[in-house]
Amino acid sequence: MATLRLGDTAPDFTQDSSIGLIKFHEWAGDSWVILFSHPADFTPVCTTELGRTAALSGEFAKRGVKPIAISVDPVDKHQQWIPDINETQHTTVNFPILADADRKVSELYDLIHPKASATATVRSVFFIDPKKTIRATLTYPASTGRNFDELLRVVDSLQLTDSHKVATPADWKDGDDVIIVPSLQDADEIARRFPKGYKTVKPYLRVTPQPNK
Repeated sequence: MATLRLGDTAPDFTQDSSIGLIKFHEWAGDSWVILFSHPADFTPVCTTELGRTAALSGEFAKRGVKPIAISVDPVDKHQQWIPDINETQHTTVNFPILADADRKVSELYDLIHPKASATATVRSVFFIDPKKTIRATLTYPASTGRNFDELLRVVDSLQLTDSHKVATPADWKDGDDVIIVPSLQDADEIARRFPKGYKTVKPYLRVTPQPNK
């Protein structure tokens, strides 16, 4: 099984889901996508994660991100489980959950790690840009729920660094200072791109206020 790496094209697929048949690339359109796997329906951590995803729908929307979940459970189990998520997490699930009972998508995205579980998907996350390129990945064991503030932070960093010649430092959050990429050396271009100025900590470490998005 080939390993998906950063810069690879996210594999296309057609699969059933809680909202009907999904043709992935067509469904994604020109949006960013966060595709995330959960081990199983009717499990406690997954219930909180999908509830958190629904609660953050406005945050995803303003970033142009479509979330989509996946597990190897069939559609009827998803439909039975969604009311539990809505009730216990005080939200409304408003994104698709792929029903990957035949493991077609799980195998494409290498979501089943036999040494962790031979039957359930691990908690993987794929950040996919509008060109269908995989830009970042995260993987957690079944016992560890994801930090959804971190997922949003990664999207913010990717989108910012796509539009400006900057990188984001450790623990960066939207609005914090950023780093001018070392490859940018032209003084006129630096002055034009960063009118608020910058601080040279080391020749390779130049800190500047975050540019406007």
